[in-house]
Amino acid sequence: MTAKSLEINKVIWEPDLSIVGDTNMQRFMEFASCEIATKLGNYDQLYQWSLSKPEEFWLIFSLYADVKFSNDQYQVLEHNEDMASARWFKGAKLNFAEHLLSGEDHQVVLVGVNERGKRQQFTRKELRLMTASLASEFKIMGVKEGDRVAALLPNCPEAIIAFLASATIGAVFSICSPDFGQQGALDRFSQIEPVILFGCDGYQYAGKKIDCLPTLEKVKLALPSVRKVILVSHFSTQITPNSPNDFVPIAPLLKPNRFTDHDFRKFDFDHPLVILYSSGTTGKPKCIVHGSGGTLLQHLKELLLHTDLSAKDTLFYFTTCGWMMWNWLVSGLATGAKIVLYDGSPNYPDISRLWKLVADEGVTVFGTSPKFLISSEKQDQNFPLMFNFAKLRTILSTGAPLAPQTFDWIMEIFNKSVQISSISGGTDIISCFALGNPLLPVYRGELQCIGLGMSVEVFNNQGERIECEAGELVCTKPFPSMPIGFWNDPEKIAFKEAYFSRFPGVWTHGDIAETSINNGLVIHGRSDAVLNPSGVRIGSAEIYNPVLNLFDIQDCVAIGQRWKGDIRIILFVALSEGICFDKLLQEKIRNAIRLNASPRHVPAIILEVSEIPRTYSGKVVELAVRAAVHNEPIDNIQAIANPKLLDQFRNRPELS
Repeated sequence: MTAKSLEINKVIWEPDLSIVGDTNMQRFMEFASCEIATKLGNYDQLYQWSLSKPEEFWLIFSLYADVKFSNDQYQVLEHNEDMASARWFKGAKLNFAEHLLSGEDHQVVLVGVNERGKRQQFTRKELRLMTASLASEFKIMGVKEGDRVAALLPNCPEAIIAFLASATIGAVFSICSPDFGQQGALDRFSQIEPVILFGCDGYQYAGKKIDCLPTLEKVKLALPSVRKVILVSHFSTQITPNSPNDFVPIAPLLKPNRFTDHDFRKFDFDHPLVILYSSGTTGKPKCIVHGSGGTLLQHLKELLLHTDLSAKDTLFYFTTCGWMMWNWLVSGLATGAKIVLYDGSPNYPDISRLWKLVADEGVTVFGTSPKFLISSEKQDQNFPLMFNFAKLRTILSTGAPLAPQTFDWIMEIFNKSVQISSISGGTDIISCFALGNPLLPVYRGELQCIGLGMSVEVFNNQGERIECEAGELVCTKPFPSMPIGFWNDPEKIAFKEAYFSRFPGVWTHGDIAETSINNGLVIHGRSDAVLNPSGVRIGSAEIYNPVLNLFDIQDCVAIGQRWKGDIRIILFVALSEGICFDKLLQEKIRNAIRLNASPRHVPAIILEVSEIPRTYSGKVVELAVRAAVHNEPIDNIQAIANPKLLDQFRNRPELS
């Protein structure tokens, strides 16, 4: 997308002025105005204040959000020698789990649904008591503050209880989806040496039962630090005398028979809460450590203010446990909202499955991916006529840039009654840089605004700020959800190299982005996968958007191939069922790209493949495909959900 196209983006949704005053964002703006004795009249003024006086902003927001610090003797921001060494709320103590478990006892706050139709629901009191019981069992097992608790679990209620119990006692939680497999799990967990491992006997995906016990036993044997494996049974597996003696069933550990609700011990603001992992497609996954206070404060800001969540809401985000959006979803509990989990394929038995779940559970905020929305659009079904979406007010999309045409489709089928918010951040910050806003209009193809307190800019290659043209997405000031660092990197050498080496002292996120005249943002793709034909920087999303909008195309990936001293763009496409790959289709694809992007975006060669390889969190692996095309080694193939697909890209005669 060019700067010129950004200038003409139209408003496709506007807030209802009659209810704007009842939003959390408006209430916070009035609260902050009183606290600082200065009138903040609109979002731009609120945002500029959050950047110019970050200590004041984050302190006042913590008061508004009722963050429960155990003392009031703390320093909000200690800058230190550089951005990478900044510390927030030094001296403050809190407990992350306490904030997620506080509130009305009898309110249903958690619903878990799986592909087989099983539905569970829990009140806040039930969730709190089960968490307390498991936390007490952890102590009996000898788990101490700072010990690692790992989980190889699907998106089930037990995963959340394990996380909350870990946070209750100050252990550090780390979770992977079981589809990561044995090597994928070991690549991650072997680096952090967990003392407790959660696992399951199996799960169902796309109608197929997946047996996880053999993998779980192998992972346990390869992790000598693990003392106990806590087994979640989804298929009624029984622990028998022949079972490994360090396997224990979870069910008895969740019964609050001799353990009752208890007080929450407070930990330092930057006490490690979770360890997340980079995708690992360019090397061994980085173990990214996030602190409890920064995660809580940032998530509360995004969920309360930017998403406008409250106890009246039901939040559902389709995600696996291996994606940072799972952590974001779980934090929804801290707003008082009910959260919904779904374990299974979003397309089984058909694309309407998640839409039906949204209607059945009365979801008010539904989060998903562009790929799911594009697939839904191609079905040409009017979902609002099929299901009752009376309560749905917002659709969130992340994981990849959302095409302008998909904005149009959402507005068309929901008759502008639903706000569409494309949001963007990442595992590295366990949160968002740009996201939605209940006070602002939505412009077609744009992320609505930069998040409060996030000093986001776009730099050119010389490190100069640019506007309305594509460049590197950076953040120039500290923010609370910056990682504490990487595991086993005490001097932060690898950490600083990863985020602060491109532009010294400035966080470089790795996205190609572009600001708009509307103060919004457009993401063009990952900068490490940028295409450079004849020296022109092109984001891959600029090609994907027009291609994926074609009914004929199910999925695609574009890479730059080294060719005669230059780079040429190669586009691989996976076709929709019944479509023939011929010259007419290729010309149709080229015309769509030429019309919606530019002639420079048109690929030199278009080739058919059966399926596009992706990571376990659903991201296209451009770097791995590029390596395969060049017959180069792929450093960490275990990070790819379907690595055998890479064989389609090697030794293609059309590319020689």
